[in-house]
Amino acid sequence: MQVLPGHPGALDAGSIGGTHPPRLRQRSALPSLRPLLSPFSSTTPSSAPARQPSRAAELPGNAAARATPRRSAAPNSTTITLPNSQAAEGGSASPVVRLFRTLRVARRGVAILGWTGIACCIQSVLLLLPGRAKADFARAYWSIACVLLGMRIRVIGSPMPSRDVGTGAGQARRPVIYVSNHSSWIDVPVLGGRLLACFVAKEDVGGWPLVGTVARLGRTIFVSRQRKATGRERDDMRKRLAGGDDLILFPEGTSSDGSRVLPFHSSFFAAAKPNGGQGASTGEGCDTEIAAPCPLVQPISIVYDRLGGLPIGRSNRPVFAWYGDMDLASHFTRLARWRGMRATIMLHPMLDPADFPTRKALSIAAWTVVAEGAAALRQNRIGDAPVKIAPQAACHPVAETFPLDSTGPSFA
Repeated sequence: MQVLPGHPGALDAGSIGGTHPPRLRQRSALPSLRPLLSPFSSTTPSSAPARQPSRAAELPGNAAARATPRRSAAPNSTTITLPNSQAAEGGSASPVVRLFRTLRVARRGVAILGWTGIACCIQSVLLLLPGRAKADFARAYWSIACVLLGMRIRVIGSPMPSRDVGTGAGQARRPVIYVSNHSSWIDVPVLGGRLLACFVAKEDVGGWPLVGTVARLGRTIFVSRQRKATGRERDDMRKRLAGGDDLILFPEGTSSDGSRVLPFHSSFFAAAKPNGGQGASTGEGCDTEIAAPCPLVQPISIVYDRLGGLPIGRSNRPVFAWYGDMDLASHFTRLARWRGMRATIMLHPMLDPADFPTRKALSIAAWTVVAEGAAALRQNRIGDAPVKIAPQAACHPVAETFPLDSTGPSFA
């Protein structure tokens, strides 16, 4: 039978002369759908561009790997990524909510400024009078300032019982130097509202507007943190201790981001161990020039663990931390709009400087206790066993550099 061209039984042209049996070309009775689907197709076989050969294929070895295009990494940035709860405090909130938060900041700011003005007048009079009234009122001022700010304080442990200030009574009680980690300006009202003691701050704080006035009325000791002035400033602190005052130090020398404790500078412990050697175990004879008992050292760990009534993590700590190039006014504005804030203070057992051969060993031991306590508070491990003191351990950091960095926003 003769098969005509174009008949369904015609042979495939590609099969002629091949080794395989001839295949019959099957024609569909349905019309082609390609014209109908062409508007929905991004490319057609006729319009698809030909694949270009890769340049990496022409390079040998590691050169090919270097020429392979890669996704560029995001550049380093200091922008703080806020959690969802904190992002809600920003522009995503409704205008009414933003208005209430702005009013909260204004209310707290006006209340603190008004209380500060009244307290300055009262403290100016109390400084002229003998007795401990000036120290008690300074603690009351900081405590009320925390209440006006909306900061609740939880205290774990207990400080040394207080004694009369400025009267010379109760000399059987040895003075105390409290050493604490430092992450924000809020450390000052939090610690000042719970401890009957005077702060030791850098000399620059005395020149800050309003803050310097409050610090001087609170009988703050200003230090220049220069090596040549260490002896004089040590004697000033020793005289204050001999007069009946306790001191609060921030041996880190600056503020941190709140996620760790920076190394302690051993020079801050000059008042606790002035001659750098071992003193008597009874606390007497610590200094031959100033008749004062050798003070005790009590480490303190302070952590801010509640924000909006909820536990905070690493992403929330910038709300409290005051470091880097932050200014006080903007940080207060960002902090004061929050509710449900809480700070936890952990008062550790006393350290006797006579038990340590050098100031460096004493600073290492204090840093160990403070760092471990702060880590336990951040991780909510309050029931952990007490920290073991190893004064001779060389694995813990200690800093002795001079001068210290004065550019950071800190009171230390």
